[in-house]
Amino acid sequence: MMQAREFGDAGNRVVIEEFMAGQEVSVLCLTDGKTICVLPPAQDHKTVFDNDEGPNTGGMGAYAPAPFMNAELLQRVEKEILRPTIAAMAKENAPYRGVLYAGLMITPDGPKVVEFNCRFGDPETQAILPLIESDLAEAMWRVANGDLGNYELKIAPRWAVSVVLASGGYPGNFVKGVLINGLDRVHDRDALVFHAGTVLDHNGNFLTNSGRVLAVTGVGDGFLEAYEKAYCAIGKIQFEGMHYRRDIGMKAMRYV
Repeated sequence: MMQAREFGDAGNRVVIEEFMAGQEVSVLCLTDGKTICVLPPAQDHKTVFDNDEGPNTGGMGAYAPAPFMNAELLQRVEKEILRPTIAAMAKENAPYRGVLYAGLMITPDGPKVVEFNCRFGDPETQAILPLIESDLAEAMWRVANGDLGNYELKIAPRWAVSVVLASGGYPGNFVKGVLINGLDRVHDRDALVFHAGTVLDHNGNFLTNSGRVLAVTGVGDGFLEAYEKAYCAIGKIQFEGMHYRRDIGMKAMRYV
């Protein structure tokens, strides 16, 4: 970082922080500045290769709900982190409305905050939103108008596994403009394909246009069903150099 200057000026200084050991999890909530609706906890997979090996990426896949986040832990996160954060912002006369994303580490001492984002998180969102049974447009309208009140956000008792299909070489150098085949072969209503880095050519064909190209989400009544639906759909999609992890969500197996 500092000698080869791989990150440019960002590598001029380093900040040494506490190392937090444990399971990483993302807990998102909707808030109108007063009330919060907590979404299912999700776990991202940052590194590019299976078994959490290789360089970090923007995220190679996620699953929800994260089963190690039991009711007690979720209540702690809501009581000790999410609600105090929203209340503190309102107290500073800067109330926040929208999506609050808390990136957490579940340590032996309990949940600790790694980062906050004021947005949905990618690829966690592709695993979270398919589990929402309520009308998302209504929920967003209530958020924008400060009217969450006693609104109940209904979550389906299901699982979702979302797998990122990346260009060969990502997160390093990769080629753009590669033809994507098979998207029209994904017909399962519980298999969703989210476009992340694609573009249409003049013939209406989809081409790759970024490092992370697609996210394929499988939804099922159990974790294995969701896992199988995601990877079955992936088997129908091809583009040259396509790379994806084959172990997204397998950490959940020790809990289910």
